Formats: sequence, structure tokens, C-alpha cells
Amino acid sequence: ASQSRKASDAAFQEAPYPAITALLRFEGSTLAEVLQTRDIHVQMYDPYRFNNVQLAGEEVPLAANFTSGYGLWLARSGFSVQALRSLLGLDNGLLRPQIYLMQPYDPDRRVVLMLHGLASSPEAWINVANEVLGDETLRQNYQIWQVYYPTNAPLALNNRAIRDALQATFAHFDPQGVSAASQHTTVIGHSMGGVLARLMVSSTGGQTWDRLLEDYQLQPGQQAALQRRLAPLLNFEPLPSITDAIFIAAPHRGTAFANHRLARWAANLITLPFSMLEQVGDVTRALAQLKPRPGKQGLLRIPNSIDNLSDTDPFVRLASNLPLAPQLRYHSIIGDAEPALALADSSDGIVPYASAHLPGAASELVIESGHSVQEHPQAIIEIRRILHEQLQRTGASAGR
Repeated sequence: ASQSRKASDAAFQEAPYPAITALLRFEGSTLAEVLQTRDIHVQMYDPYRFNNVQLAGEEVPLAANFTSGYGLWLARSGFSVQALRSLLGLDNGLLRPQIYLMQPYDPDRRVVLMLHGLASSPEAWINVANEVLGDETLRQNYQIWQVYYPTNAPLALNNRAIRDALQATFAHFDPQGVSAASQHTTVIGHSMGGVLARLMVSSTGGQTWDRLLEDYQLQPGQQAALQRRLAPLLNFEPLPSITDAIFIAAPHRGTAFANHRLARWAANLITLPFSMLEQVGDVTRALAQLKPRPGKQGLLRIPNSIDNLSDTDPFVRLASNLPLAPQLRYHSIIGDAEPALALADSSDGIVPYASAHLPGAASELVIESGHSVQEHPQAIIEIRRILHEQLQRTGASAGR
């Protein structure tokens, strides 16, 4: 099995196939000596750190293929199969999120953190990542981190686990939290990844408790004990490292598509592996002991990911009203597969505009597209524009 398939407790993995430029140096100081030599020295350079080399007293630019390692990683990852196995809870699926660094860590480059959607993987970002890495200004100022997470897990569990993985990664590379990488992260989330991105920049402020517990008959002391158990999943603040966000086709208020017969059939196929349930074992046992009030079904349960995407799901409905980080600058990119309809009534075929729209966004771009709008050229151009704008707004360097 490839490294991507191995179960690991590590929160992150550095670029498994880093981009390398090989330079051949021939012995000799004259053309005749070079043509006659049989001695060749091979030198390897990290193209992210070296742009030029000295050859025969001249400054010579180094050629580089910045996406070669990325392409090789995806080709050998087996993500398409593993993502499906993860969704269905089968063996050899992913059990917890991992952060993949697309290049060796650089403290001076800002982080672009990408979160894919349901039943997907980092393969969803091929075109976006290629364009960012192919833009010299962006490449010199940003580094891409991919989040690969199990899309069968409930949002609350993935939110907690992704936060932990990201903070562990920053703590490993920058324990003091003083680098540009630690202080200027842009999170980009597509579909369910957009909902998770929103949770990462939201504050609960304790306001979820009353709504989640009001349908239950709680004995004295039971509510406090339950809150302690649920706190790691339902009590969180915005991650300070994230300063900007781009939400793409994100069902912030859920989608009725998750209630359709086909989606419910798919939801019934989704199972959570025992090892994943162990992570919420205390919560599961606590919920099993609760009794709803007469006439109430109770909202607390362990849903799967499709349950969480429903527009009737209690967690999503509560999360959609959570306040965002005050200093966060965020943008929306939304697909419209029904341009003949009024915008307020349109959707990308899965997510309604009314669910993807967020008031207060610094910009909102609606593109005639289906749900995989992150692959659309206009969306990629917009992402590049936003990243360039961030550099200009904050006075970051245009080159290194």
C-alpha cells in the first residue's frame, strides 16, 4: 500500500514527492575539456528556494516543474478508491484527517488550506493547485496544504479532528506561532469542505447547548455532565491562524438534496467504523441514556455526513447562525445550473443559492455551472484574484 493508504496517527505528512531540479555539471573549464570529459556531477535543487545558479561565472536561471511531485503523489495515492471506501466505512478507509504539505515547509510563505467535499479527496483541487503553483507571484508567497478527511464522519467530529491536526502541524513547524505561515492562512472549502471551513472560523459561544438539550428530560446534574462530554465537539472558537476564507458551493444551511430518495439510500449505506466511534464513545453512551420529553424525538444523535448536509439537520441549522471571526475576510463562489430562474431560486443542482450565499462576504461570484464549480475556469481565475488581492491588501512582497 502507498504511504497515503497507511493508517497513521501523524497529523501531517510532508510532500512525499517534492519537486526537484537536477543540474548536470561537466568537468572542464573550456569547451574542448567539457566535450572530452567523462566526469559529470549531478546536483539537486529545491526550486522553491533556488531560482538561479552560477555556471561559468554567469547567473543562470534554473528550470523547474513545480507540479511534478503533486501529480506523482496523486497518481500513486489511490484516493479515488480510498475515498469511496472511507465513505462506506470499509476496511482500508481513512479514519482521521491528515494534512498534506505540497512542498517542504516554508515559514515565510502563507498557507492555502484546501478542504474537499463529500466522497472526494485532494484530487478535487488538481486544477486549482496547478494554477496557484503556476503563478509565480502566488507560488513565491503561498504554500498549499491539502486536508484529506473521512467524509463519512459527522461534521462536529471532523471539525474537531481537522482543527487538532492543523494546530498540531503548526505547533510542529512553528512552536512560537510567529511565522507568516502560522499567522496568515487562507482556507478554501468546496461543498461539505466549505461547511467545515466555516466551522473552523466560527464561534459557538456556548449557544448550541440550550437548543440541543431542550427536548430532553434531564436529571439534576445530568446536563452539566453531558456538557462536559460534548464540549470538545460543540464548543469551539475561530482558529486564529485563519485570516481569509473562500467558500465554494458550500451548503451552509444544508440542502434538500440530502433528503431525496437517492441521497437517503446512500446515507443508509454509510457506516462509521468502530475505531471512529471510539473517538466519540463517551458521547454515544451519554446520548443513549437520555430520554426525550413527551412528543419530542430529541436532536442529539451520532449522524453521518449526509444526515449533516440536510437542510433539516439540527447541527447544520445551528451552525449556520454561528458568528464568524470578526476580522475574517471571506468570499463566496457559487454555481448556478439554472440560469433561467431568479438567482434566489436557483441552485447548482445540489446546493441552493440561498444556502450557499453568506451576507457580509467581501465578494460573491455566481458562475453558470454545476456543483463541481471549483473546476470551472472562472472559479480558478477568481481564486487567483482573491489571493493576489490578499497580498496587495496586506503589503506582502510581490516576489522573493
